[in-house]
Amino acid sequence: MSEITKEEGTQKVSRRQIISDLAKATFGLAAGVAVVSATKVQAEPSGAPQEQLPQSLSKQIPQDQMVLRMQRELYTAMQKPVDQRQWAMVIDQRKCVGCSSCTVGCKAENKLPPGVIYRPVIEEEYGTFPNVARRFLPRPCMHCTNSPCTKVCPVGATYKREDGIVSIDYDKCIGCRYCISACPYGARTFDWGDYYTEGTPELQKYELEPAFEYGEKRARTKNESPINNTRKCHFCLHRLNAGMLPMCVTTCIGRATYFGDKSNPESLVSELIGSSRVLRLKEELGTEPNVYYLL
Repeated sequence: MSEITKEEGTQKVSRRQIISDLAKATFGLAAGVAVVSATKVQAEPSGAPQEQLPQSLSKQIPQDQMVLRMQRELYTAMQKPVDQRQWAMVIDQRKCVGCSSCTVGCKAENKLPPGVIYRPVIEEEYGTFPNVARRFLPRPCMHCTNSPCTKVCPVGATYKREDGIVSIDYDKCIGCRYCISACPYGARTFDWGDYYTEGTPELQKYELEPAFEYGEKRARTKNESPINNTRKCHFCLHRLNAGMLPMCVTTCIGRATYFGDKSNPESLVSELIGSSRVLRLKEELGTEPNVYYLL
């Protein structure tokens, strides 16, 4: 058996003895931690109110605290008349990791078919080799205050709501696609009626499930809306009306997307819009987009 000699004496200690001593020390430390934890738990009053639990959780996970705040502010905004709230979105590019979970979540929430995407994530490489890096730009509909798409629609199918959301009336849309050409952000796509499992032995049932965009239940059937219509992001209006945040906000793993009522000066989005890092895409066009980016 190998042995270790101490420098301060002639006593020899076996490796087995060292391992045994370490095990005892570790067990003693674990026992001490358990005793301290048990003492702490017993010191807390047994009748502690349940309202304190979310607060303690938010302290442990600060990012979730922001989600809880946005949810509370959403409830407050929904109590006001439609014309007294103005929805806005803020995206922090420094937090976006390009995972595309917002894109996937949006696809699932709105039952989007092939070729229809509401929230693509644009990737860009910058720098000079070998010192290069990548940044990501989620690009939903900008919900412009001066929206070019609403001005070119010949039947008024594309219109701006009082709360700032640019919407599409699928029953009025004739599929002319003028709005697609007019949008300077490329935020609109056309539904050609395709299916992911088309051409396979069986069209899967999940592709025929109804969507609830704009609060209307629409089954996906050939030659019926929203097939042959222009489609776009609508800030998950059906979720807002149900008191829920947009899907892209809740699925963002980096908590890079913020949403709220910018008419409320105390809201989170109002604070972020006031940042020195904020910018909007193609502001020189005068579209006044309601999606902001933090660099």
